[in-house]
Amino acid sequence: MFLHILSFVGALGIFLYGMKIMSEGLEKTAGDRLRGVLASMTSNRFAGVATGMGVTAVIQSSSATTVMVVSFVNAGLMTLRQAIGVIMGANIGTTVTAWIVAFIGFKMDIAALSLPLMAVAAPLLFIGKGKWKNLGECIIGFALLFMGLNLLSEAAEAMEIGKHMGEWLTHIDVNAWWAIPLFLFAGMILTMAMQSSSASMAITLMLFDMNIPGFGLAQAAALAMGQNIGTTITALLASFAGNTLAKRAALAHTLFNVFGVIIILCIFPLSIRATEMLDKVIFGDSSNNMYLLSIFHTCFNLFNTMVMIGFVAQIEKLICRLIPEKGEKEEKRLVYISEGMLSTAELSLYQAKKEVDVFATRCERMLTMVQELFQTTNDAQFEEVFARISKYEGITDNMEVEIAKYLQRVSEGRLSNESKSKITAMLRQVDELESIGDDCFHLGRTFARKRENYKGDFTAEQKERIEQMLCYVQQCVANMKTALEQNNQLTFEQMAPYYELEQTINDYRSEVRENNLKDIETGKYSYQLGVFYMDFINHCEKLADHVINVVETLFLKDKE
Repeated sequence: MFLHILSFVGALGIFLYGMKIMSEGLEKTAGDRLRGVLASMTSNRFAGVATGMGVTAVIQSSSATTVMVVSFVNAGLMTLRQAIGVIMGANIGTTVTAWIVAFIGFKMDIAALSLPLMAVAAPLLFIGKGKWKNLGECIIGFALLFMGLNLLSEAAEAMEIGKHMGEWLTHIDVNAWWAIPLFLFAGMILTMAMQSSSASMAITLMLFDMNIPGFGLAQAAALAMGQNIGTTITALLASFAGNTLAKRAALAHTLFNVFGVIIILCIFPLSIRATEMLDKVIFGDSSNNMYLLSIFHTCFNLFNTMVMIGFVAQIEKLICRLIPEKGEKEEKRLVYISEGMLSTAELSLYQAKKEVDVFATRCERMLTMVQELFQTTNDAQFEEVFARISKYEGITDNMEVEIAKYLQRVSEGRLSNESKSKITAMLRQVDELESIGDDCFHLGRTFARKRENYKGDFTAEQKERIEQMLCYVQQCVANMKTALEQNNQLTFEQMAPYYELEQTINDYRSEVRENNLKDIETGKYSYQLGVFYMDFINHCEKLADHVINVVETLFLKDKE
């Protein structure tokens, strides 16, 4: 018996792994397109529903779609109202899995085709690159999924699950008021434990097809409704490390599914009769238990969406009341990503990209503070601004570490070659941006040391040259920030203005250095003041070097 239990668990593991491999392969094949669809095709609640339904039907995972949505909301790419529509659609899209299992899973000896499918996929997986390799993963995932279903059925028969469940059901009054809530709770716990509504639905379909006494449509339907609640745990767990908006999106998923179950429970006998009538109309005598349950599963989610789509604004208000804004500070280390906040490996790069943009913005802000520091004459104001620069320098140090740690976690997932290149580029970007933050701090510290150790002021010519150098560097950083935000790969012609500006800064530094030596020799100012002066100019030139290093991560060198 123990061996049979292990066989059942192993078969379930193959099914889950197959689903995971297939979903990840599909996401990598159409990852950018899916992100684009989710980010752009949610202009209204109906478009959001259609988008969520389509994406979930493609990747075969409502949990993946919902986690994706939570990630987008966390990154500020989608509003809460848009997210609610997508979540509604995801619940409809996930019913496709039940229909696939009902039509193919237990009716055809699809397992016999699993090994031939793997034979086709193996060359694509080990020899192919890019999309061909991703396609190989999809095929292998598909083969493993249905191999798992077949083994699951065989293990269930060997364990005599139908017999044991029938004996257990004899101790339960299926007509009692608490029977349906009991099955609902069981479905919820099962899905929470397996972290997959597709797997729990497959098991429910298998059990329902065994014609177990006492386990009719009402009981199977209750299990399916419980699964709808249980599947929300994935998004809730993903949101714990996210910001307030991410938590709201995850709660929206939970509330929608809970409200949907409550609505159907109020008309449960009517919904069961309606399902049976619809089954006869569609399939007639050719119907079976799995078609019947699949109809209920689809109609359940369709009906709930149709009822609640008109109350999206009210749901949004309720969620905002339940999870109020905490007034998060601007200077917190990370804005869009948090420790533990990972969706799929491919899609997590979205959050990292947004965080790099924030990093660049903070570097630009630090340089503005340096400009303010240079212009102020008030001691109290000087100390306040320099303290802010010092604080930001600490923040940039921590940002580099935390973004790099996040990217390393992402790199542990299954990635396309394109995504691996993006991670490499972003790791270099955060390293160089941290150096820019250090340079801004050194610029501020140069002014502070000069203020402490030298009572005199810069000459008019020195001030003019410092302002000119700051102007060059600020333009350089602004151009870098724009290039990062646009996230376009740059050709040699597009890189030319960046190199020209860097060369201008290098030439200007050389000119200032020559003039500085002459001015010291002629006694225009002291050697000590000249040291502070050149320290500032040199740090500006180093900062520009780090800027060009960031921009070069976007350079299409391999195509030149």
